[in-house]
Amino acid sequence: MATNLSAPCVRLPKHRSLPSRSFLAIINRATSKAVFFSETPCSRLVSVRSHRPSSDGFVPKRSVRMQKSDSSIGFSSSPSPSSVVDFLTLCNRLKTTKRKGWINHGIKGPESIADHMYRMALMALIAGDLPGLNRERCIKIAIVHDIAEAIVGDITPSDGVPKAEKSRMEQEALDGMCKVLGGGMRAEEIKELWREYENNSSLEAKLVKDFDKVEMILQALEYETEHGKVLDEFYLSTAGKFQTEIGKSWAAEIISRRKSILAKRRS
Repeated sequence: MATNLSAPCVRLPKHRSLPSRSFLAIINRATSKAVFFSETPCSRLVSVRSHRPSSDGFVPKRSVRMQKSDSSIGFSSSPSPSSVVDFLTLCNRLKTTKRKGWINHGIKGPESIADHMYRMALMALIAGDLPGLNRERCIKIAIVHDIAEAIVGDITPSDGVPKAEKSRMEQEALDGMCKVLGGGMRAEEIKELWREYENNSSLEAKLVKDFDKVEMILQALEYETEHGKVLDEFYLSTAGKFQTEIGKSWAAEIISRRKSILAKRRS
């Protein structure tokens, strides 16, 4: 007989703004859904590894390692339409939540979290190649790296939240969002991509972290030009922290353009 379990609730940090009724409705619906697990264990993809050509020029097929999943895990090949719509409705908050750093500096109508992530994904799409770099993975990481902010909001250094606590809050929020999605391989991929970025554990993560900083100082330059402001804080906070040649060269171009703009403003 199938077992009826309810998913844990998504906890909202106390210092964030109150969620809308539609947001709460999604959480309540997700936590009240029954999750049924089949008695028959299903196979799930564990890893896919590509091989270099051997000395005789033979290229072996990609090895795909499959294993039987524990029936208690409840992996499914794809989320249900209901779970998809619930998850995407949560993600709408990424489109409506404005980036707090700009709000704190008096920028009217600032970019949203989703605006920021979208241009980072474009950066991953157009960046030059690096040896061993998986461009598709960079795009995916850029899309999900701030996804937990749909629940916790945009936590900035001015909030005084320790880095470890911020990471814990975002991990808890991400886990909750993935439960709303219904779990499964897609949810696990989102969590894996987020952890890879959070831990700075791959070339792709390092490049996307550079894009995060590049996008921020480019946006700062655009706001300085548009609003006549001086936003030194954003450039100082990223100086010397770029990890890749692409990040360093793009940042240098932005800094060079800013110097020219400031020089013309003073003359």
